[in-house]
Amino acid sequence: MEEWARKWLENQRQEGKRCLEIKMEGSNYYVYHTTTRYDKEIKKGRKVSKYLGKLDKEKGFIPKGQNIRAVAGPRNITEYGNSMLLHEMMKDIKPLLKEAFPDHWEEICALAMVGVSGNVPLKRAKDAWEKLYNAENIYPNLNQNNLTRMMRDVGVNRAGQNVLFKELADMSDKLVYDLSFMFSRSMSINPAERGYNKDKIQVPQINLALLCSADTGLPIMIRSIPGSVKDIKTLYHSINELDIGGKTLILDRGFFSEGAIKFLRGKETSYVLPAKRDSHYYDTRIHLNKYFSYHNRLIKCGKRKYNDFYLYLFEDQDLRLEEQKTLYRKLDERKIDKEKFDEGMKKAGKILIISDRDVEKQEIYLLYKKREVIEKMFDTYKTVLNADKLYLQDDESVFGHVFIAFLSLYIHCKLELLLKKAELNHKFTPIDLLYKYSKVYHFEMGGRGMISEVPKKVMDLDEALGLYMFPKSIRS
Repeated sequence: MEEWARKWLENQRQEGKRCLEIKMEGSNYYVYHTTTRYDKEIKKGRKVSKYLGKLDKEKGFIPKGQNIRAVAGPRNITEYGNSMLLHEMMKDIKPLLKEAFPDHWEEICALAMVGVSGNVPLKRAKDAWEKLYNAENIYPNLNQNNLTRMMRDVGVNRAGQNVLFKELADMSDKLVYDLSFMFSRSMSINPAERGYNKDKIQVPQINLALLCSADTGLPIMIRSIPGSVKDIKTLYHSINELDIGGKTLILDRGFFSEGAIKFLRGKETSYVLPAKRDSHYYDTRIHLNKYFSYHNRLIKCGKRKYNDFYLYLFEDQDLRLEEQKTLYRKLDERKIDKEKFDEGMKKAGKILIISDRDVEKQEIYLLYKKREVIEKMFDTYKTVLNADKLYLQDDESVFGHVFIAFLSLYIHCKLELLLKKAELNHKFTPIDLLYKYSKVYHFEMGGRGMISEVPKKVMDLDEALGLYMFPKSIRS
């Protein structure tokens, strides 16, 4: 038996495959599965062999029944269309990642791209990446042990993350900030503290602070924060990391406080901040002397200057009726007393917003409604991307995981904007789009690359989006 055949057999045995035997007939090698079975007639063991296939020096093991010519066909088939699409969505942030993470940017890009279609465990990242056409000839080290080390390095490199965050923040004038939470299954992660959440579930959780652009609809920054830290404190720390002077920050009423207003004023940052329902500012008399329509809802509005800021009062007539019905029901069920009923009736349907901006009332209301953008992003981050399924075992890995999932969210949002611009967002989701484009393959035959035919529906979609990803010779 030649040395190459003997080595092949030894490798198979080291991988745990037993009972293999190589038989030589002429110059050819054949592989058999050989065992011993007890024969009752001769009352001893009998050797039983089953033919498995042929062993070739160049092609390796060729299973029984497989056409040898098929083995000699295309040696590499990869998904071309969706790979080109993912690279296109990353082209504006890739130079920033190279600058911020010179030792790990290839691995970061690979994980971010394969993560857009859903959560991919580190042990499957290499397989997921190798399915994609290598459009820019990058060769990340996707060995699981290396990725574990890389995740920690990226997680603790907050300065590197801020290179990206600051550049994205500079591209927008109006920013939305909010918090959400994610549960952790690992008790060894320090930030995963027990804290209050809207579902009132007392389990270890990590708060996520997310900043997004109200102008572009893209995410700008993310931070992971211990679950017990209060909303307002997260705001102070997050804003101190970025220079957003001269911009407008849109917040939820959970961040409302006199201290928050003073803090933002000191940062020379404008704000749109809804007051809490129990705020004394609701006692200020404001005449609802104007109105406008928002999504077929009648909104009455008024405005009044108060010290060095403005109070904007809005009354949603549909919301007012619904809240009044709820108050009457609770009164009848004796869940509230007459005092709380009267107080609720005065504020039914009303939203009081505090801002240092002196603009038209409808403009403030529309800015306030931009919060819906960030709520949708959180939903995408935690459901579509499955980024909240944390089984990581240390703080640094959590921070790295959160950052890379943020990059996947960025790509996902760019795909959404692409569909919205083409007025196709009601027909396709970003996941649908990637699936459609994955039907275009790249073949490698004898060192020569070629692209498969583009299905007509994919071609029409590509033209509608204005991307023109495929060569003209293939499109015609």
